[in-house]
Amino acid sequence: MPESSQKNRANEFSELAQKKRHSLLVEFWFFLKHNKKWWLLPILIVLLLLGLLVLLGGTAIAPFIYPLF
Repeated sequence: MPESSQKNRANEFSELAQKKRHSLLVEFWFFLKHNKKWWLLPILIVLLLLGLLVLLGGTAIAPFIYPLF
């Protein structure tokens, strides 16, 4: 590989490393949109809701959650 090509690749890598990163949610949205994996969205929503219930189950709100089940 010629030295100028290596320098160009190193410069390109440095420029990409300096760019601002997207958040995890934005990256996940791009993944869903690009790969057409829309069936993952309901699974993720249900998991987030269950996690929220577990988190709230250990707080003072717990007595109000338990009658729902």
